[in-house]
Amino acid sequence: MVNNQEAQAQVGPASRPRGRPRSFDRATALEKAVMAFWQHGYEATSVSDLTRVMGIGAPSLYAAFGDKRSLFEEAVRVYGGTYGSFSGRALEEGPTARAAVERLLREAAAEFTDPGHPYGCLVIHAATNCTTPEVEDALRRQRNANVSAIESRIRADVAAGELPADTDAGALARHAAAVFQGMSQQARDGATREELEGVAEIAMAVWPRTGTPEG
Repeated sequence: MVNNQEAQAQVGPASRPRGRPRSFDRATALEKAVMAFWQHGYEATSVSDLTRVMGIGAPSLYAAFGDKRSLFEEAVRVYGGTYGSFSGRALEEGPTARAAVERLLREAAAEFTDPGHPYGCLVIHAATNCTTPEVEDALRRQRNANVSAIESRIRADVAAGELPADTDAGALARHAAAVFQGMSQQARDGATREELEGVAEIAMAVWPRTGTPEG
């Protein structure tokens, strides 16, 4: 017969609770972090700001998300898969580069001014006054990747004859990206959806045509 001490020895440490169970919903807390970074940017959002809006203590934040930079990187991924996902869909699904960029800018006008969340684009606004080189570089790479995606669509249209052969794909892509980024700031400055749709319309008016009635 095994006495109590022997039974405890046989059970061993594995049967003991491994730390306190998490007392908050991680997805909900992460969503609140997304909103904080979106509203204030990376640099201006402190750990104390994050713990306050997320409703958790600093030890819980570090245990669940790592440091502030790791939390921000995850927040950017969440944003890209939700609120910011319209940009990727527009570029992938548009039948031509022109149609894709026009959809991108028109949907940006709606998304950037949606009162259900902070105005503008998180990726663009978070870079404002950012002095953390790793974060600044990551955001720059993401913005440049978007420019490259637009340029790729334009080059494909040039090859297919949808755009004139002498189209400067790089300059046209950067023009579209500059308008997109400017619309984000304009939205934060109070521009309405209708006003930004007007900006999008003017931006598309400068796109080159093939010179044919259909072009």
